[in-house]
This record gives sequence, C-alpha cells and structure tokens, in this order.
Amino acid sequence: MREAQNHIFTTHDGVELLYRHWPATTPAAGPRQAVVMFHRGHEHGGRMAHLPGELDLPDYDFFAWDARGHGLSPGARGDSPSFATSVRDVQAFIEHIAATHAVAVEDMAVLAQSVGAVVVSTWVHDYAPQIRCLVLASPAFKVKLYVPFARPGLKLLRAWRGNFFVNSYVKARFLSHDPERIASFENDPLISRPISVNMLLGLYEAADRVVADAQAIQIPTQLLISGADFVVHRQPQEQFFERLGSLRKEKHILPGFFHDTLGERDRAHALSRARRFILRSFEEPLTRPSLLDADRLGATCAEAEELAAPLPKNSLADLYWRATRAGLKLGSGLSDGVKLGFATGFDSGSTLDYVYRNTPSGKSALGRLIDQNYLNSIGWRGIRQRKVHAEELLRLAMGTLREAGKGVRIVDIAAGHGRYILESLEGLQHKPDSILLRDYSEINVRDGSALIEQKGLGEIARFVKGDAFDKADLAALDPKPTLAVVSGLYELFGSNQMVSDSLAGLAAAVEEGGYLIYTGQPWHPQLELIARALTSHREGQPWVMRRRSQAEMDQLVAAAGFRKLEQRIDEWGIFSVSLAQRVS
Repeated sequence: MREAQNHIFTTHDGVELLYRHWPATTPAAGPRQAVVMFHRGHEHGGRMAHLPGELDLPDYDFFAWDARGHGLSPGARGDSPSFATSVRDVQAFIEHIAATHAVAVEDMAVLAQSVGAVVVSTWVHDYAPQIRCLVLASPAFKVKLYVPFARPGLKLLRAWRGNFFVNSYVKARFLSHDPERIASFENDPLISRPISVNMLLGLYEAADRVVADAQAIQIPTQLLISGADFVVHRQPQEQFFERLGSLRKEKHILPGFFHDTLGERDRAHALSRARRFILRSFEEPLTRPSLLDADRLGATCAEAEELAAPLPKNSLADLYWRATRAGLKLGSGLSDGVKLGFATGFDSGSTLDYVYRNTPSGKSALGRLIDQNYLNSIGWRGIRQRKVHAEELLRLAMGTLREAGKGVRIVDIAAGHGRYILESLEGLQHKPDSILLRDYSEINVRDGSALIEQKGLGEIARFVKGDAFDKADLAALDPKPTLAVVSGLYELFGSNQMVSDSLAGLAAAVEEGGYLIYTGQPWHPQLELIARALTSHREGQPWVMRRRSQAEMDQLVAAAGFRKLEQRIDEWGIFSVSLAQRVS
C-alpha cells in the first residue's frame, strides 16, 4: 500500500475538511495526472487506501477526502447543511487540488462509490467540469429502505420535527464477502451509522433529477453495478446509464458482488476494468460532443417542441391544464403577483422585480395568502437565490478588477429593473466607475431609471433602451465595459444563434482580461406548468422554455472567447450563475 499524507483544505463556507494524498511513486514526464476518490456513505477516505496500490497506476497521484460529517472532517456525523453544500464541496476540493498540487482539472479522473457517486454525479451534471473521465461504483440513486412509504413518512416527520437522524441498518457481512473488509468495517471507530434526514432526502431528490436528466452529462463514464446489492436498487443505475449523454460509456454488471463494489473479495474484476478505462481515457485527447446546435437536435430541443405542441382537445391533460389556467385567472383577481404576471408576462422584468422584493400583496388576507404561496413556488425561490449568487459574483469581479488596477465599468444588457446590479453595490467602499443598464422594454427603462435615482446612483448609472441580441450594437458599447452581465435572458430564448450573436457582441466590447457574468437554467421541475399555464412577455404567448445544460451554456460562452472561472447554483439545481474572463 502506498503511504498517505494527510492535508486540510478550506471549502467554500470556511469549513476545513481533511483529505489524503498518495503521491505518484514514478511521476510521469508530462503533466501530473490524478485519480480523485469519493467514499460511500457512513465511511471516510481512509477506507479507500487500498485502491492507489491495487489499481496499479504508479505515475498517478491519488486523493480522497473525508466528506463533512465523516471520518476526521468536522460536522455532525452524517450531516451537512444541505446535499447541495456537499456537492459544492466537491467543486472546492477539485479547485484546491488544481491550485495546490498543480494537477489540471482535465488531467483528473474521478472514482466514486455509493453516496459519493451520487454527490459526484450531481456535481458533474450541475457544474459540467472538464475532468478526464468518471468511474461510478454502485451509485446510490435509490436506497433500499425496505419500510413501506418510508420516504413520504420521513418528509412528514421532518416537517413536524425538523432535521433528525436515522441509523443505517446495513450489516458489514452484506457489504462485502471479504473477511478483512468486514472486520475492518466493524472495528473502524471513524465509521458512523447515523445520517441526517436532510441529507437522505436531499440524496433522493438529487438522484431523481440526475437520473432523469443524465443526457446532460458528456464526460466519459464507466458504471460498475454490483449484481447482488442489498443496499441500493439496480433499476435507476440502468436508467442513468441508458440516458447518459457521453459518447464513451461502459456498463459492467458484477455477478454476486455486494454493495462495497471496490472492497469486495473479488474486486480485482472491477478494478481491472476501472484501470483500463482510466488509462484509455488519458491516452485519447480530451474531447466533448459539440452542443452548439443543441437547439436544433437533441433532448432539450425535443422536450421544448413537445411542450409547445397543443394537447388533444378535451383529453384529460387538456382539461387539467385548462382548469389550472382558469384557477390562476381566478387567483389574479386577488393576488397582485399573479395579476402582474398576466399583465406583463410571467417572465417580464416587472414580474422578476416583484419576485425579488418578495412582499406578498393582494386583496384581503386571502389574496395575500395566495400571493405568498405564489412567491414561495420553487421557481421563484430559485430566482431569488440566483439574485444572491449574481450579486456575490458581481462583488467578486469588481474586487478583482480593483486589485488589478483596472476600471470597473459595468454593462447589463437585459437588466429588467436592474435591482440585482444596484443592490450588489450596497456596503461597498468603492463604487464602479460607470454602470450602463439596458433593456428592450420601455417600462423597465422607466422603472429602472427611477430605481437608480432612489438608490442615489444617478452620477454613475444610467438606463437606456437596447437590444440584447444586436451584435453590432453591443460591440460598439461606449465606454467599453470591463464587466458585462447577462442574467435571466438567454434562458428565455431557445435559439443558440441568438445567444451566440449576443455573446459575440459582448466579446467584441469587453476588453481582454475583463469579465462576464452569465446565468443558465440546466433544470426546472415546473417546465410543463410554465408552458401550459403561464404566459410570456411576448404578447401573451405561452411561456415555453428550452433548457440548456450547463455544458451547453459553457460551450457557447467559450466559443465567444471567454474562460469560465467560477460557478454558483441553487440547492435544487435550477439556476446557475457563472463568472468568466475574456481571453485572447
């Protein structure tokens, strides 16, 4: 066995997590290459210490963390602030390895098991990292709870009691046939049985989303399925594999294997496959399918076309959505938010500003209650979190420009009322040199200009009417911006040509080294509700959206000449906000 070195890295919220590093024993002459490992639930990175030697990859560095709440890392055992927090921890860990150990992200392979495989699959789906390949062993997309109605029951109990903990029922002898692994599991003081209900339910929700939308994952992926698994269901693993968007993917079913796939008695059968797949992935150049024409061919194109097609008249689905629209119309007589949505479009700047303010309003207590429920829908909660993330990255970009001695000249090409731009300045010691807000709507220009005056920013900010898709107009922006913002715009338009024209205009305007903040919508649980029941700002037309995977959105940005640096995404995986830099 190789000897591990223990290190600490600080994750995104300041928590220090432990990880183990097994340096390469015969370092390669070229760029450093690494395998980053993620352990199963209840365990820790030390349980994977046998893999650096058994995989027989002497010129690769190996890394394995103790997830928060596990092993030697801090936190209540089996808990995390949220499942999404643990997913973002993965991003922080990968960034740390790249910065501290000089391993480029594209020279990393990821090997993950069970719960760790679901965390990593969610990360790959939501963040679209440029890792070399992915090996997933028995991902816990659906845990066998064995108790009827366990999942809804846990939800009800959490609503009543708040977060609480349940213990794993799994015996060591049902995880592996290897006597040494069984004994070490039973005697390891760092293994803990509890898992919080927040994490367990978050695991289920993320797994449902990732399995349903696996087509968004483009990374070469190998799936190792244990054939006699008492812990997780096999069908979701099969569904995940069938839906994977990767051009190179492999599935191996290992007969008789229990859940601890990488620690089974006959694990050499699994490890030889993983080793071959990793080596082959590094022998070939790093490539990804081009998604620049995904608006004309592919899963999200077909999805949007299906949502735009009319339903058979008087079918059950047609009657249901007609009743839903009628209910919303009735509610608009009481709820100010629903009324505004029908008047200006549920995707309009006016509606978004109302959602940002998040103050229920309506006729009578009933109207305010309806409005509160409307504002608390998952889509609007995601929108408000998107605002928080946009403001965070705005402040980060402004600070970086100041540190580099560059002017801070902001342009937002579809600002709505401009609230998130203007409120991101609150508390800053140094204000931007200039702010140019643009929008197609006269209403937004009027109300945004009033908001500028209300915030006392008239000396540095102005609001003008402009077309966010006019390439030549954007390229001629004056003064030339050092920080461009596009928030909530591209998600409303399915055409990649329109987005490419807009980004090309911004690339011509933003000077080299300047920044771009852009948003995406890789997932939404209410797409059909939005398409069948809500209207857009375009003359009352149905609000049909085509989702773009994070990989697709990042490719469009890269094609325009920007390099992605940072990303944030809400806990439901709906809205992402990214920061990119203009490169030559």
